[in-house]
Amino acid sequence: MKRTIRTTALTVGALIASLGLPAGAAHADATTPRIDLRVLVVSDGGPSTDAIAAELDAAGTPYTEVDLEQSGRPVIDAGFLADTVDGRPRAKFQAVVLPNDNPFPANSAEMAALASYEQTYAIPQVDAYTYARPEAGLQYPVYGGYSGTVDGVQAQVTAAGKAGPFGYLDAAVPFEDNSPTVGESYAYLSTPAAGADFTPYVDAPIPGKSTRGSLVGEYRHDGRRELVVTFVYNQYQQQFRLLARGIVEWMTGGVHLGASRNYFAVHVDDVFAADDRWDTELNCTPGDIDCAQGEGVPNPIRMTPSDVDYATAWESRRNFTLDLAFNGVGSVEQREENNGVDQLADKLIADRDRFRWINHTYTHAFLGCRQDTSVVPWKCAANTGGSTEWVSRAEVSAEIANNRLWAQSAGLPLDNDELVTGEHSGLKLSPQQTEDNPNLALALADNGVKWLGSDNSREPDQRQVGPATTVSRYPMNVFYNAGRAAEQVDEYNWIYTSRAQGGSGICEDHSDTSTCLTAPLATTTGYADYIVPLETRIDLGHVLANDPKPHFIHQSNLAEDRIAYPVLDGVLDAYGDLFADNTPVVNLRMKDIGTELQRRAAWKASIQAGQVTAYRIGDTVTVEAPDGVAATATMPRGTTNGSAGFGDAYAGEVSGWTTSAGRPLTFTLPSSAPSLSATVDGQDKAPATRTTPHTRVPAGVTEQVPYTPKH
Repeated sequence: MKRTIRTTALTVGALIASLGLPAGAAHADATTPRIDLRVLVVSDGGPSTDAIAAELDAAGTPYTEVDLEQSGRPVIDAGFLADTVDGRPRAKFQAVVLPNDNPFPANSAEMAALASYEQTYAIPQVDAYTYARPEAGLQYPVYGGYSGTVDGVQAQVTAAGKAGPFGYLDAAVPFEDNSPTVGESYAYLSTPAAGADFTPYVDAPIPGKSTRGSLVGEYRHDGRRELVVTFVYNQYQQQFRLLARGIVEWMTGGVHLGASRNYFAVHVDDVFAADDRWDTELNCTPGDIDCAQGEGVPNPIRMTPSDVDYATAWESRRNFTLDLAFNGVGSVEQREENNGVDQLADKLIADRDRFRWINHTYTHAFLGCRQDTSVVPWKCAANTGGSTEWVSRAEVSAEIANNRLWAQSAGLPLDNDELVTGEHSGLKLSPQQTEDNPNLALALADNGVKWLGSDNSREPDQRQVGPATTVSRYPMNVFYNAGRAAEQVDEYNWIYTSRAQGGSGICEDHSDTSTCLTAPLATTTGYADYIVPLETRIDLGHVLANDPKPHFIHQSNLAEDRIAYPVLDGVLDAYGDLFADNTPVVNLRMKDIGTELQRRAAWKASIQAGQVTAYRIGDTVTVEAPDGVAATATMPRGTTNGSAGFGDAYAGEVSGWTTSAGRPLTFTLPSSAPSLSATVDGQDKAPATRTTPHTRVPAGVTEQVPYTPKH
């Protein structure tokens, strides 16, 4: 849900107070160390360090990974961790991530070097998944704690966690329980060891006890700070995605390159047109070129004015804007067949300012190769010389231009930069069409198209098509040819049940991209009880993964039973229950999503090429990036870039993009920002002897990649 950021959002000062860190010095002298804005990730191949690395990747935060299992890896010693630049001591990493509190052999020189480095430069350490033990500030679980599965457990952010790094969450941290037969999460729940300076940030009830045990907490000892995580996770699990932001903010003190937001956009295709309906007897869609069993009874699905009223009321209630991808010919034909009357178009045009509009071509024609429909599945037609016969440049251009003209006559507020072709056609489509229609790029140039929608299930990566850049869209498993819940379930059963159960066998033939049902769903209850919760979980996973790509459905899903809304409400309701008001869903239009993805790609390429340098000295952060490449960063509120404020407020901090214009970027942190000055106290203790934690890798529960009928 797009929510208003509350004025009582967590302040940087509250964060500092909760962490007990000294305030940053107003000016840095020559002895103030330089801290490079890069994270050291030490991995043993486990899913937890991989998950944190994936979070840093997605945000655009530079890190160096050392794989302990790899021969020839660099040795972690004093020279690897720190040196001197221009006479100033330099810490090469602002934070350290370890697979557990001590992944090295007993009396390891590498662990001793890390401990000394952390003490000298006040560098925090994240124990990605460790056993609860006194060396990590916790009692052994056998002393009133718990070791075992935490599937379905409702964890909570503590008061200290809310005042500290997890202030963007409302409180609840639900652990997934997607299968009753698969163990998905293993944890150690325990209380602080006697005398330990340990602050739980996220905890859960200890089974059979009246006490709660820590799952994430901060342990201070020997001049060092550790974030101790005692549950195992992978990058796809909801509990990690909820806590990932806080883990990064804790280890960086809220000062780092890269940024993360929670995005949700929904495109509604085929507006003004009608969508063909699934035939429950033929098990196909009459009107679709692959429905060879017969024509069936024409019974298209088209929105009504009351559906528009419902949509606008829903938008107002949810403070969310839908993007309508439209085909003008749908209204033209409706008026031709009804003496000039089209009440749906009249209503949509009257309410045009309530939506965002996207050109979906005039007739929704297929704009790739000429389709030979004499066979099932269809194939590309060939010229007499055997080469592929393509839809012409003039035809593609006319589809784009005619829809614009119709929109102009209707007064729709259209952005001509954006285009989604019917069925994403014109782009390559395996197995029939293995390359783009060569006329597509030419027609895009003719019409000034800069952003072109593509299907994420086919092409997840952004690419150039002539002058346009693709924007991948997630297909929601709410079918274009279903206006009623029973139709959706019937088709779902056909796709996802085996041949022995009366299904198509598609799930058997494509086991890599879909999951068979154990039994057909009941047409009366299957949609609400199974499909909606599953699709909600998948879509919410995208929202929580800092993924701006839009989702798409069809106008048929807003008509009749309005089957899209339970999924959309499920995503927004779940989000609202999890996040504080200072962390709203970001609802962008297509070109802004494309720009975000494009900037990320350029930024990531610059980091991988070693062209980005960033460091902090006292309260000043300096970032150097290639000319023309926008830099992204997250800073405390009150940070300035020159005389101007930096970034936009989100999740209690500010973040955004800034272009260097060939000069280093300089940011000044507020005086309340956590200091990273050296905190040498003369104590340089060797780490405790390693005790290997019981490691149970979570089940490989990732996203179901749905097989979705394309339209």
